[in-house]
Amino acid sequence: MSSLRFKVVEEAFDHKAMPVNIPAERPEAYFAKAVFNRKKMFEYLPKDTYDELIAAIEDKRPISRSLADSVAEGMKRWAIDNGARHYTHWFHPLTDGTAEKHDAFIEHDGKGGVVEEFSGKLLVQQEPDASSFPNGGIRNTFEARGYSAWDISSPAFILDGTLCIPTIFISYTGESLDYKTPLLRALNSVDQAATKVARFFDPEVKHVRSYLGWEQEYFLVDEALYAARPDLVLTGRTLMGHESAKNQQLEDHYFGAIPSRVEAFMLDLEIEAHKLGIPAKTRHNEVAPNQFELAPIFEETNLANDHNLLLMSLMSEVARRHNFRVLLHEKPFAGINGSGKHNNWSLGTDRGTLLFAPGKNAKENLQFITFIVNVMAAVHTHNALLKASIMSATNCHRLGANEAPPAIISIFTGKAVANLLDMLENATAADLADISKKEGVSLGLAQIPELLIDNTDRNRTSPFAFTGNRFEFRAVGSSANCACAMLALNAAVADQLNQFHVAVTARLEAGEQLEEAILAELRPLVKQSKAIHFDGNGYSEEWKEEAARRGLDCETSAPKIFDAYLSTASVDMFARTGVFSKLELEARNEVKWEMYTKKVQIEARVLGDLAINHIIPVATRYRSMLVDNVVKLKELFPGTKGAQIVAHDLETIEKIGAHLEIIKAETDRMIDARKEANRIDSEREKAIAYHDNVVPPMEVIRRHIDKLELMVDNEMWPLPKYRELLFIR
Repeated sequence: MSSLRFKVVEEAFDHKAMPVNIPAERPEAYFAKAVFNRKKMFEYLPKDTYDELIAAIEDKRPISRSLADSVAEGMKRWAIDNGARHYTHWFHPLTDGTAEKHDAFIEHDGKGGVVEEFSGKLLVQQEPDASSFPNGGIRNTFEARGYSAWDISSPAFILDGTLCIPTIFISYTGESLDYKTPLLRALNSVDQAATKVARFFDPEVKHVRSYLGWEQEYFLVDEALYAARPDLVLTGRTLMGHESAKNQQLEDHYFGAIPSRVEAFMLDLEIEAHKLGIPAKTRHNEVAPNQFELAPIFEETNLANDHNLLLMSLMSEVARRHNFRVLLHEKPFAGINGSGKHNNWSLGTDRGTLLFAPGKNAKENLQFITFIVNVMAAVHTHNALLKASIMSATNCHRLGANEAPPAIISIFTGKAVANLLDMLENATAADLADISKKEGVSLGLAQIPELLIDNTDRNRTSPFAFTGNRFEFRAVGSSANCACAMLALNAAVADQLNQFHVAVTARLEAGEQLEEAILAELRPLVKQSKAIHFDGNGYSEEWKEEAARRGLDCETSAPKIFDAYLSTASVDMFARTGVFSKLELEARNEVKWEMYTKKVQIEARVLGDLAINHIIPVATRYRSMLVDNVVKLKELFPGTKGAQIVAHDLETIEKIGAHLEIIKAETDRMIDARKEANRIDSEREKAIAYHDNVVPPMEVIRRHIDKLELMVDNEMWPLPKYRELLFIR
């Protein structure tokens, strides 16, 4: 066992569980210890400042400069008391990650020394470089100015000795260059729209909040094995590798006993997450070997998204302490489950009512079905946009494979809600006319109280499933920023609710009763959105054909899927809700096409390097050994007997040669296709060229390398294999 591969495998298998510094206190004692939450605000801010800031947060209004100065002083004292030496505006550029620039709490004192200072001006606004982040052409290289501005609704926190202040990021000319800005716009829009509709049922409602509970799936790989796989290091996924004889087919990993090394990592991560106010609650083994999941308690969507991005960064740091690397790629290993980030989404009023939960009386249940139907209508109208919101160069490998939902957006409701929708759709005019005369609600709505919160099955093949009191957007990818999907969904629903409110209000002004007006508007929506409702097997070929007949978007090319952002329906909807201007949408699509191209380009370069400099030389050397063996055996056993002895080796030599020939030819084809695509000026057309002409030879190259892996001497194979990567010891 002299090869590097065996050395790193042995090193990985020697790892023991690392000790974890477990706090002596219970979690409630150190939860949010590093967060400037309301408890810390009350302690460090003057009472008038605290009251005014909380009122601004609750009412979603800007704060004055004098208030910012007072908050900054208290925040600085808290940060320094807790060991912080620097501060940063923490924002979410269009990279699916986060960004930060650190400044020390120091200014000249005029006497040759320094003083610790942090003003409201520094708290509220900073000026990072707006040209060096993805901007879709909004900023030229020589136009560097951009601004980050404090998001008062998301609390500051201390990470590694730095005070992190959640902010938005915009260009000098005002366009958003991040995910938080449009997310906040979408959340504000759905608040206003849903509040108007909720007031049909409860006039005291002042706000409707969007809630998010994400389920973060991820893989762990031993750091030594990770370092020996250039494809994992540079792309986050294995570009080659034959499946292990045993992978997930026995279904023995799902919810199984957590390996001690992994449990130590999970505990360490949980403690660090709790200190930062991330309410991590659930952890378990996922279906694939080495795959795991962490899920928190639901939170307001903006804060939940901040916490998810913070957690992804935290996971990588904690994993290295335990000699692991975290893989957040949606499909790091072929042939087994990929990783998603299921977004459990709901709406709730400031009076404690969950709008997607069945109620206790007819009025509450009419509210429930009103919001359910409007969500279905929004998802139907914008199904192509919602698919575009979760699409990426990485997630396209996962969708439609190994329990991941397909690349067709449909809604699963479960039998109880489906029956209710059928009743509503088939109601007659007499039913509607008679509604105001009845104490309860007709059309079977009075039976909804019997619909329990979890009175619905789960459909793993559905990308958007109703799961009792929320919708689970299962198509979101593991590495994605949740905001991309959440802003599209909340904006689409807000637009639909606005239209619904206008229509119902017009009926009320014409003299109709409230229940009659609502049901009259719901009934056509149920019929119009029927195409999006599908409770069957999303993997079946029959569904793909049926979805196309229903008029749902069935495009599978990621670059073309992004076109949905620029459709007339999307542009108009985002304009009406105030979430995006057309210029911002065009810029974001430029970024999406560019990012797709660059990720495939990197993968193609890495695959070409591995094929030419690793696989072909090793396979050629092994073939030469076989040829040498054949020659010697024929010399030793001349004639017919020798021919029989070497027949198997000759067959292997021929097969290796055939695989090598195809690998070399396809690698050349891939390189030529890449060079040709790089000459295209249009980012969209370039991305399409990469999808159509570069990706196909990559798949062929992989297929033949994986065949060679089973033929070449195990000791000679240069890369750790799936059977070594996927089973933590």
